Amino acid sequence: MTSVAGVRWGLVFWEQDGRGYAAITGPETRTGTAPVPVGATFTGIEFAVGTSLRAVPAPALVDGGIELPDSTRRTFRLDGARWETPGPDDAEALVERLVRARIVVRDPLVAEVLRGRRPAVSARTVERRFRAATGLTRGAVRQIERARTAAELLAAGEPTAKVVAKLDYFDEPHLARALRSFVGRTARQLREGTGGAIALDLDQRMTS
Repeated sequence: MTSVAGVRWGLVFWEQDGRGYAAITGPETRTGTAPVPVGATFTGIEFAVGTSLRAVPAPALVDGGIELPDSTRRTFRLDGARWETPGPDDAEALVERLVRARIVVRDPLVAEVLRGRRPAVSARTVERRFRAATGLTRGAVRQIERARTAAELLAAGEPTAKVVAKLDYFDEPHLARALRSFVGRTARQLREGTGGAIALDLDQRMTS
């Protein structure tokens, strides 16, 4: 399927041919193609912007990821400990355990910035901590999130001109470039639901 740029890291677990696998996924700054193995089943967890793994620097995950070694259908290893592999119904419980163990941590300054507040530190400090916690600049996060929102609006039938105005794009060519870079679709493809499977919740049927 088409992989869409995204600003969040995550954990993904899958089974294929009777074997279990686990991986850390990182933020993606561009669109691409993601393989979907035949017969595989997946469970994924996306973490909020500003959270990170204690043992893995966020910048090291950007446009990539890490497959976790020694994973089975029942357990996986992370930060020196073994954890029970979650299904969709107990993913939240796993997250709570990781937070309690301080394996998943959060920078409160990043959360403050995302809420639109201005911390009492220099702009350079804000940018440094934002990049350390997310692997991305604040500008990159805004651009990616805006393009994803534009894709959702277009897929819902919003006219291109209204999307440009609503999301403060300079003009339609500017929007088109953002969609091409971050979503891998044109405005027309999004409106018509064509172009194949896409890793974005557009609340509509996608052709394959």
